[in-house]
Amino acid sequence: MSGADPAPRTGGVPPVEERLAQRLDERGVEGHPVAAHTSGVLHRLGRLDRAAYVAVARVSTPALDGPLSRLSHFANHSKPWFLVAAMLAVLDGPSGRRAARTGVVAIGAASLLVNQPMKLIGDRARPDREGHEVPEARWVPMPTSTSFPSGHSASAAAFAVAVGMVVPALRLPLGAAAGTVAFSRVYTGVHYPGDVVVGVLTGALLGRVVGRRSARKQARQ
Repeated sequence: MSGADPAPRTGGVPPVEERLAQRLDERGVEGHPVAAHTSGVLHRLGRLDRAAYVAVARVSTPALDGPLSRLSHFANHSKPWFLVAAMLAVLDGPSGRRAARTGVVAIGAASLLVNQPMKLIGDRARPDREGHEVPEARWVPMPTSTSFPSGHSASAAAFAVAVGMVVPALRLPLGAAAGTVAFSRVYTGVHYPGDVVVGVLTGALLGRVVGRRSARKQARQ
């Protein structure tokens, strides 16, 4: 990501689902049952998302604060996944090298989609950690990009799914690791749960697409 990103924004812009609902409201939903229902659903999703964020912030688990904050910070720039890819390429022969290539391609696809068009369209401000009383012991540096969706979660899921399709024995451990990284983004206060859920779903879909393409290419050889 570029170092020229704007300063982090927290709380100044309504969440994406709230802004979509507002647009529907501004255009007038009376007499349009579908639009009215959609607006109501979006408002409820926004409230649920923020309530879940606050609930995680209020969970008192000091033993997890240090480990999860260190993990979340270490996951910057997909470092854990590149490390795993390097180990696979060196230690696991042709299958490992194919898994490593597939995983790295999946990370690239997820990063490109999430960190460019999706974040620009979502344009969601980062959560207000101080206002929601996220314990400072959990804090990691607040990213300068917009919040929706979570790039860390997308990259983690993309890598786990793609590599797991090449090396099935790694599906469970990589899935657990990716899930822990995704949760750490909410736990440390830098993402709303909705950001993470959409990031995981997007990454998993892209990982599956890349994994299938790798499998088809291997079958032709």
